[in-house]
Amino acid sequence: MRSFSRALALLGAFVASASPLVSQTWEDRRPLPHPVVPPAEYRQAVEAGTRSPTGEPGPNYWQQSARYTIEARLLPDEKRVEGRETIVYYNRSPRPLPVLALYLLQNVYAEGAMRNSPAEVTGGIEIREVWVGDSVAREIQPGQRGAGYGTQGTNLYIRPPAPVAAGDSVQITLDWAFTLPQRGRQGWNADNLFFVAYWYPQMAVYDDVGGWQLDPFLGDAEFYAGFGTYDVTIEAPDGWVIMATGDLQNPAAVLAEPVLARYRQAHTSDSVVHVLTTADLESGIATPVSGSGTLRWRFHADSVRDFAWSATTASLWDAARIPVGDRDGDGRTDYVRGDAIYRPDATRWTEAWRYVQHSIEHHSRWTGIAYPWPHMTAVEGGGIMGGGMEYPMMTLISPFTEAPDTLLYLVVTHELAHMWVPMIVSTDERRYGWMDEGTTDFNELEAMKEFYPGHNPEPDEQEAYLQAARQDREGELMRLTDYQYPGAGGVASYQKPATLLIALRELLGEETFLRAYRTYLGAWAFKHPKPWDFFNVFNAVSGQNLDWFWSTWYYETWTLDHAVERVTTNPDGSATIVIEDKGQAFMPARVTITRENGQQIEREIAVEHWLAGNTRGEIAVPRGSPVVRVEIDARRKFPDIERNNDTWELKT
Repeated sequence: MRSFSRALALLGAFVASASPLVSQTWEDRRPLPHPVVPPAEYRQAVEAGTRSPTGEPGPNYWQQSARYTIEARLLPDEKRVEGRETIVYYNRSPRPLPVLALYLLQNVYAEGAMRNSPAEVTGGIEIREVWVGDSVAREIQPGQRGAGYGTQGTNLYIRPPAPVAAGDSVQITLDWAFTLPQRGRQGWNADNLFFVAYWYPQMAVYDDVGGWQLDPFLGDAEFYAGFGTYDVTIEAPDGWVIMATGDLQNPAAVLAEPVLARYRQAHTSDSVVHVLTTADLESGIATPVSGSGTLRWRFHADSVRDFAWSATTASLWDAARIPVGDRDGDGRTDYVRGDAIYRPDATRWTEAWRYVQHSIEHHSRWTGIAYPWPHMTAVEGGGIMGGGMEYPMMTLISPFTEAPDTLLYLVVTHELAHMWVPMIVSTDERRYGWMDEGTTDFNELEAMKEFYPGHNPEPDEQEAYLQAARQDREGELMRLTDYQYPGAGGVASYQKPATLLIALRELLGEETFLRAYRTYLGAWAFKHPKPWDFFNVFNAVSGQNLDWFWSTWYYETWTLDHAVERVTTNPDGSATIVIEDKGQAFMPARVTITRENGQQIEREIAVEHWLAGNTRGEIAVPRGSPVVRVEIDARRKFPDIERNNDTWELKT
């Protein structure tokens, strides 16, 4: 997710709004980074062979899966959705499960629900009936014995008649209904657009590290979800066009003939096809006219961690195909369809199909993982969404009508980058928001540099973090997302971790970094990594113990401040340069020395020098042309909090 304010802040150069930190010397009391010691439950997973010391899945790795069959009905006038679903849940774990858990995320809108921020009250989700196998489950109260089900906040618990054995499965059927909120990560607007998300009871994650993940949904921190297969039928009145996660199974039954022809054309066209036009909307021929007054839209999706859908009577639909590389290894380029669905007054969206096309192609190439699903659809959500929110194959984004084109592209490419993390590399957003948002920001920056040649958004990203650090308003990245300090969560989830990936690439070099980065993404595709898997992959691939880096930057809020303390020059052109480490954060000091004749010398004070407790380091420059300039981190890839002391120039 990218909020409007965060996206807007990255468009121009940042102006520091606070005074620099007061310089301090930490000679006798400077803290040193600690070894990274994962929690006991992670260490136990390594011992059990489900995780590995090198950060890749272990030989005994397992994860749960589910098959969903959902029948839903949209009631536009009532702003309600009714549904019935059957879940077949497969217990791949080595343990029997006496209790099952599901997420009821709509309950964040219930009266009296725990929330981190205000939300519209709609009543939450109404559970009308629950079946386990062929038996109706009774509702039970806390402490009550026997089989049944009960709800607690945004979680639903089921105690089946017998534990679900390891390797076995269980069938759960639920009947439910809810009223949609108007705004947020889902909602409705102008009686012509619905975007429906976290809308059905969904199996909670049971993983090899923590078992059931039952952190409540408080409205801010996002989601942790398991992978499943979905067969979803959505019934809506004639004239409503539905787009959803998954492949549309019956286009000929739900799209009017001219729309259907253009829909099929878009699958093979590199340039835009206007699948649904203003003329179609005005004439009311987007869909066939049924005898019953409703149409049933059927979708199928494999290996996705969620399902979302939109419904509209007033949106244009632009589409084109997107090359994603060779997905199946047959030596030929594979393609998917890219969609932009928007209402005519969202004038910036006329180019959105191109933003979708470039973003999916870029991210497939950059991450080394070809986009795996049949389409990617961006939906304009004016009046619902302020910024953007992602779901598998779907994203809801503001119209940005009054903003420059670069802002819309930035948000589109950000939300689409989420298709890789967390939709493919399925991180726990509820606890570690930086794992998906920071990685996604980093991928977004790469796409921006390519789409707008000559534009480098990295300094703005870094400066956003530095402003927060200068004002001492940041929290540790490893602090749980829902429990970040007020005002600190955005930087901790977005700009700081993206800045750290930029710094890590500079530290390791492009080749080693990309090898580690793509190894991590590839190893955890369609699996559930933890932070220590990320750390361990980079340690293993780089051949270095980077615990000092993880400890310094992910567990602490220490800041970097290298400074040129003094430069002593001699008549023969030799010089002694003293670099001071005035901060707490650890990084090597990379120094560019320029002589009067233009020659440049690169020197480095290794991080080990600082880790040994030193706060000053010397560089001896041999005789030659006089030294006229000294600069620390000339490429400005390391997040130094005070740039004014990074440079020395010979006064003439």
